[in-house]
Amino acid sequence: MDLDAMTATARELVAPGKGILAADESTPTMAKRMAAVGLSSTEPLRRAYRELLLTTDGLAEHISGVILFDETVRQRHRSGTPFPELLGRRGMLPGIKVDRGTRPLAGCPGEVATEGLDGLRERLAEYAALGLRFAKWRAVLRIADGLPTDTAVETNAHALARYAALAQEAGLVPIVEPEVLMDGDHDLATCAAVTERVLREVYRQLSRHGVALEATLLKPNMVLPGTDSVAPVSDRQVAETTMAVLRRVVPAAVPGIVFLSGGQNEQQATARLDALNRVTPAQPWQLSFSFGRALQAPVLRLWASEVNGPAAPAQAALLKRARLNGAARQGAYSHGLEAHEAALTT
Repeated sequence: MDLDAMTATARELVAPGKGILAADESTPTMAKRMAAVGLSSTEPLRRAYRELLLTTDGLAEHISGVILFDETVRQRHRSGTPFPELLGRRGMLPGIKVDRGTRPLAGCPGEVATEGLDGLRERLAEYAALGLRFAKWRAVLRIADGLPTDTAVETNAHALARYAALAQEAGLVPIVEPEVLMDGDHDLATCAAVTERVLREVYRQLSRHGVALEATLLKPNMVLPGTDSVAPVSDRQVAETTMAVLRRVVPAAVPGIVFLSGGQNEQQATARLDALNRVTPAQPWQLSFSFGRALQAPVLRLWASEVNGPAAPAQAALLKRARLNGAARQGAYSHGLEAHEAALTT
């Protein structure tokens, strides 16, 4: 384990003004996304779409790394260059999603545990040999009456810690993603309490497993009310509540926090990332992003409208969102920038 190299990688992923593109949708998830825009998911079509994302000129100005799915790692650019190598040439670090999704947690109705630990050591060694630099594992917790249970919190935190230790053993920086879902009618305070509880257990387990925190990144949810909540909250309230939780539980040794977008639309995710960087300008970690749909949603819509047409409009949409989130990382985003960027891309 080369701790210095992994620490440098973690810091590179959260370099000022940059964040991570999550393009790690599984094949079933990608099929759903494509079906929603009228496309049938096939391997050639998925490859073409990922190529469009990865070859967007100028993307590395605001995107430090890209999380890939196993299929994408093994695909190649039309020139024959493997996608991980292509990313490196374009100034971005290649990463990999290594969990294998969730399954119902026995004895805990309504809750799930993430699978994928079996054979993970060997898979991580292979990914390192293929040139991958970092990895990601997602755990999912749901807020409802009596949920999440202690069993679900502990089970998922334990799996995250085992994964992180194995990733570092292979020389890969682990992104630790404990997501408290937005589903439900809970209020902001409830989400804050659950998020704090989950993160406390995650860091307890990471410590028990000897994970070097300076060579990790945290990918949490922002603290948000449930999607069915009727209580309005401002972006500033979200930012202040989220930061209060993080300051209580996330060690200063962690180089950066790369927020997931969850169920937020692209404008919401960007505005709240901006608020997070404005509300507490001095914090021990870089506050960045690791967005999937919040970067890709407009791209996929444009691409689907003319699959065999020019790539420029869809790539311009991706670059626009990357630039806006780069601005949000510095507390320099405004809704007026949305219109300004739209004018630049038309």
